[in-house]
Amino acid sequence: MLQIAERIRADVSTAMKAGERDRVAALRLILSELQKAEKEGGADELAVLRRERKRRREAEATFRENGRPELADKEAAEAALIEAYLPQELSDAELDALVKAGVEATGASSPRDMGRVIKHVMEAAGGRADGKRVSTKVKEALN
Repeated sequence: MLQIAERIRADVSTAMKAGERDRVAALRLILSELQKAEKEGGADELAVLRRERKRRREAEATFRENGRPELADKEAAEAALIEAYLPQELSDAELDALVKAGVEATGASSPRDMGRVIKHVMEAAGGRADGKRVSTKVKEALN
């Protein structure tokens, strides 16, 4: 399988040839973050992409709250671009099944055990579920 950084490099040159300036700029930013993480100790590419997507989503929300829809739309577009390089998210049914299995495997019985269950589910999900979503589902299951 091609590394994500290599796919992004190829997509940058394709976007440059097509004259897609905004796409080129966004892809270069992502590529820069991936290269920086690699120099700092080889962080997981998917973890870097998830972090960058989360930053874009937070910036989008902030811009919308402050009445700047044009900037919010730009951040949303960049988040969507990043998502194209991430694995498909788990469906609600798949996540519910993982949470149920996590509760059973850890013997969790109350909200105090949430951390253990979340850790178990996140490992089982293999990066295909957002931490916030997992936390919400585990909280529902334990209450």
